[in-house]
Amino acid sequence: MVLKRAKKVLQIERDAIGRLGRRLDGRFEKAVDLLGKCLGRVVVTGMGKPGIIGQKISATFSSLGIPSLWLHPAEAAHGDLGRVTGQDVVIALSHSGETDEILHLLPVLKRIGAKLIAVTGNPHSRLGAQADVSLDTFVKNEASPWGLVPTASTTAMLALGDALAVALSEKRGFTSKDFAALHPGGSLGKRLTLRVEDLMRKGPANPIVKETDTVQKVLLAITRARAGSASVMNSRGKLAGIFTDGDLRRHIEGDPQILRRKVSQVMTKNPKRLPMGHLAVEALKLMRAYRIDEIPIVDSRGRPAGLLDIQDLLKAGLV
Repeated sequence: MVLKRAKKVLQIERDAIGRLGRRLDGRFEKAVDLLGKCLGRVVVTGMGKPGIIGQKISATFSSLGIPSLWLHPAEAAHGDLGRVTGQDVVIALSHSGETDEILHLLPVLKRIGAKLIAVTGNPHSRLGAQADVSLDTFVKNEASPWGLVPTASTTAMLALGDALAVALSEKRGFTSKDFAALHPGGSLGKRLTLRVEDLMRKGPANPIVKETDTVQKVLLAITRARAGSASVMNSRGKLAGIFTDGDLRRHIEGDPQILRRKVSQVMTKNPKRLPMGHLAVEALKLMRAYRIDEIPIVDSRGRPAGLLDIQDLLKAGLV
């Protein structure tokens, strides 16, 4: 019974969004155009459940580089309307379009000169009639028992708010670099900003050896650096290979003289590498694709400049 009810709820809300999409018309385009010409902020307001949805919509606008704030309609009537200017566009959410707290704001918003976009299930309501643009979020029925609790209607509002924010951000040419600049924290920001040189091991932590060095000497260098591998350079100073603990294990059982061998005889030649300037997340993709734990980082001339270990990516929160 529980699963049956849950599936029914999801079906009702899915259908509500589907019908909403089919109803989109020139009014939506007009709303996006109005928002695109906004010289101030996108002010989102709503009472009760639509107000909670409004907070999320406002946050979505902000995260996409569109200045926005959420305004509680009751607090607005007691002084917070001072936050609204004539350069702002207000998005007011009300399923009935007759919410008293919203309607009381309309004359003041008009005097201030802010533009108004109504998001309502009743475009013929007083809110819809007084708005510069009215967007219809009508739903046939709510997903709750007896159709009393806002469910499908608030889902439709949320989806429409997302559609407005995304459409506007694309119209403004918002890019992933812009997104990264606004999200310096968290895994999203790190994936879009951190480069290999930000995380790679260098100096004493980056063991670099010569092709002519013995395996014993290389192991000592790896131990001193507390690393898992060493980059091997040729006589011209360019990366020629990498020697890892995996290379040691593959040769030690069948070669009792392994420690005296030149590392060039047992190293992994022409290893996967990345030039400086690449995103750290690209190193992660490379590691996963080839099931390796270390990647040498090279400069513009192909010389070893650093070493990136999977542990470095773990510490940075990319994994």
